[in-house]
This record gives sequence, structure tokens and C-alpha cells, in this order.
Amino acid sequence: MAAAAAAAAAAGAASAELVIGWCIFGLLLLAILAFCWIYVRKYQSQRESEVVSTITAIFSLAIALITSALLPVDIFLVSYMKNQNGTFKDWANANVSRQIEDTVLYGYYTLYSVILFCVFFWIPFVYFYYEEKDDDDTGKCTQIKTALKYTLGFVVICALLLLVGAFVPLNVPNNKNSTEWEKVKFLFEELGSSHGLAALSFSISSLTLIGMLAAITYTAYGMSALPLNLIKGTRSAAYERLENTEDIEEVEQHIQTIKAKSKDGRPLAARDKRALKQFEERLRTLRKRERHLEFIENSWWTKFCGALRPLKIIWGIFFILVALLFVISLFLSNLDKALHSAGIDSGFIIFGANLSNPLNMLLPLLQTVFPLDYILITIIIMYFIFTSMAGIRNIGIWFFWIRLYKIRRGRTRPQALLFLCMILLLIVLHTSYMIYSLAPQYVMYGSQNYLIESNITYDEHKGNSTLSVPKRCDAEAPEDQCTVTRTYLFLHKFWFFSAAYYFGNWAFLGVFLIGLIVSCCKGKKSVIEGVDEDDSDLSEDEPSVYAA
Repeated sequence: MAAAAAAAAAAGAASAELVIGWCIFGLLLLAILAFCWIYVRKYQSQRESEVVSTITAIFSLAIALITSALLPVDIFLVSYMKNQNGTFKDWANANVSRQIEDTVLYGYYTLYSVILFCVFFWIPFVYFYYEEKDDDDTGKCTQIKTALKYTLGFVVICALLLLVGAFVPLNVPNNKNSTEWEKVKFLFEELGSSHGLAALSFSISSLTLIGMLAAITYTAYGMSALPLNLIKGTRSAAYERLENTEDIEEVEQHIQTIKAKSKDGRPLAARDKRALKQFEERLRTLRKRERHLEFIENSWWTKFCGALRPLKIIWGIFFILVALLFVISLFLSNLDKALHSAGIDSGFIIFGANLSNPLNMLLPLLQTVFPLDYILITIIIMYFIFTSMAGIRNIGIWFFWIRLYKIRRGRTRPQALLFLCMILLLIVLHTSYMIYSLAPQYVMYGSQNYLIESNITYDEHKGNSTLSVPKRCDAEAPEDQCTVTRTYLFLHKFWFFSAAYYFGNWAFLGVFLIGLIVSCCKGKKSVIEGVDEDDSDLSEDEPSVYAA
């Protein structure tokens, strides 16, 4: 009776922990939706706000964050099936374990399929629809037809990725005398038996590879720019206004000098006309800056931000320390792969951790106190989001050497907003591999242990005995003793993607160091940075207090 009561109590405790885990996950979903709504509304243009583009941006960004939220859930479930002594829990039999794994796998199937739909159909369609909307002569039907025509190219690319992932990696029939039809039939049977895992994994890995390039461009720079901008702050609005007034007086003098040449009725030379036009454009920009500076100098928001200046400095120091922690962990992890991995043909897989890094040691420790690892993973993901956004704001959205859009609070056009969410979606996809790079054992096995036989010698009796001792799961662990996360299977289905991610991490470290040097050398930002440039996102109306 006592044993039965203890077993029932243990089962009840296990069920309670699972319920708590799913409740936290539900609250996390609500927090993600709220964050995405605030985030998109904060940056979208108030003059050009569109319902469809706003909903699309919120939905796509939320899907990306929810997909990232599955990572700690996946790790928690595989870890929860085993005790700390390396044995499986009583309820975690083969069928239950398989059901849990399939549930997580189907969750990834669903979310990744939605991501493919957003990236290759819905976001391009909405973008091209609003590009055509700028032409007042086109009707609704024409806009939809043109948007669908351009979107078709993205659909073709998605289909090609799915076909390559589905068929190329699979084995061919062993019978060399098979006909072409038998070979094709074999490929379709293999595709059905794998539930399309290879096809979906290849497509998502391709998007993750693009996300890696975006992370190298924006996140690496943002990790240095965001904290240093918080520490340095912005220039004084009063001082900038004084400088701007002097510039206005100087330009007005140049304009008067040029106009004085035509007082006697003589026409201006072509050179003077061009110079006059340039000075008049410059004067309009300076007067616009004057209105912005006057408004910001007298606004309550500027005074409030000034009172929070010490807090910003503290946050800046904290962010730069976190960035250095990530960089050190990433460097040690990549160095470990370079020295002890199985080579490029395996995707630089490591059989056991030889060089420990801070995060790889910290995450398994936090997992013992539920839900601290959830909190840390969420912080890491949000940190990548904020630093990526800082990088995009500082660099802008470019197509090679052509700047397409700038991102400004309350002034971002619908097309730029869609580009922004597309980039952030791809970067968030890449965060799963970034976290794996920072803590490979944690992402692969969580806190699982398995039993190994250890020989113990007794000196008194000169005898040996065998004792089962727990050991942390790693790549050398038996398959039936350690359960690999579904995230790891998606990340390492194709070795060449893993190899590309490895070299991308070195590029990420290099860009971070370059960005750190550039950010240190740059002076303070203008309190109205961007107003003096030709930017279609800037309004001629009354400026916003959030312009800085």
C-alpha cells in the first residue's frame, strides 16, 4: 500500500509539473502576441497604416517567436522522461516516449509549414499588392493579378526546395536492374515513409541559411551598436538647435549672394541656378530640422528620457556584458568544433564537449530548477530580436548597394514593415542554431543522463564489482538510452548546412568585432537622426517625440 501510495504521489507530482509547464507555455504565447502587436504598432507609419500589412507583420513575427518557444519545450520533454540517475521514469515507456516525440514533431511540421506559407506566398503577395497600390490608376483586380504574378516566382522556388530536399538525399534502390518507373516509385514510397521530414527540413534549413546571413549583417552589428548607443546617448537638442540656426543663417547668406547677381536684370548662369536650387533644398531641410528640434527640446518625452539616463547606461553596460558572454561562448564552441569535431563531412559534429563554455555549463544547471532555463532561453531570443532590430535601424534595408527602406518609429511604410518582419522571421529561425552553437549538449539532449558500467576494485578482498553510474548524454551515448530533441534532427538533417552554419559563426564573430570598433569610433547620434536625409518615410507634419 505504501509503495502504491508513493507511486501515485509521484505520478501526481509529474502531472502537476506537466500542467505547470503547459500553462507557462500558454502564457508565453499570449506574451508573444502582445509583444508582436506593440512592436509592429510602434514602428508602422501612422499616415500609411494598412490593416492587412499590419496583421501580416504581427502574425508572421508571432509565428517565428512561437517556433522558437518550442525549443525549450522540446528540451524539457526529452529531459523530463528520465530521472537524474539515468533511468527512465515509470510512465516513460516506449509508446509514451514516441507519442511525446511525435507531438513535438507535428508541432514543428505545422509551424514550419506556416512559415513556408508566409515567406513564399503571403508576405510577397501583400508586399507586391501594396507596391501596385501606389499607382492610383490600377484597380483592385489588377493589383491582385499583378501581385499573384510576382508571387508565383516565390512559389516555384519553394516547390523546388521541397523537391530537392525530398528526393536528392534519399537512397536509390539496391537493385541495379530496376526500371526508371521503379526508381521513381521507390522515391515516392520513401518520401511517404519519412512523412516529408527531409523535404521540410531542407526548405527550413535553406531559410535558416538566409537567416544566418541576415544575423551576420544585422544581429552581429546590433550586438555592439545597441549597448554602446545606450551608454553614449544622443546629442543635446539645445546644442543641435544652436548649430542648426547657424547653418540656416549661412545658407540664407549664400542664397542672397546668388540672387544679388540678378538684381540688375541679368539672367543667372546655369552654374548659379544649380547652386541656388541646392541651397534652397538645403534650407528647406534645415528648417524642417528646426521644427523637429524645437518640438523635441520642449517635449515631456525628452525630459523623461533625460531622467532615465543613468538607467540607460546601466542597461548598456549589461547588454555589452551579455554580448561578450555570447561571443566568448560562441568562440569556445566553434574552437571546440575546429579542434575536436568529426570534420566537415559530418557537419562538424562533436562527440562530447572538450572545451566547456559558460552557457553550455549554465543551462543544464538552470534546468534543474524549473523553469529557469525557459526564462534564460526566452531572454536570449528576445536579446537577439532587440539587437537585430538595432542593427536594422542603424544599417537600414539594402539590396546590395541600393538602400530600399529605413526603419523609424512611427514612420515605417507598409512595404518596409513587411521586409522588417521577413528579416526578423529569418533571424529568429537562425536563433535555434545559434543557441545550439552556444550550448550544443543542452540543445541535443537537455539534462538527460544514461547508465554506464563501471568496474570498482576492493583492496580488502582483492575483488572487482560492476556498478552502474550515471553519465551526461552526448553524441557517443546509445540511441536507446538518450532521446535526441526534434530540434536537433531538423538542424542536422543535412551535413552541408551544418558546415555552412559553422563557417557562418566565424563570420558572425568577425562582424561583431568590426561593429564594436566602428561603434566605439562613432560619435553620439543626433536626437533627430535621419531628418537631414532624403527619406520618404519622414513626415513633413508635426514631428513625433519618438523620432530619436
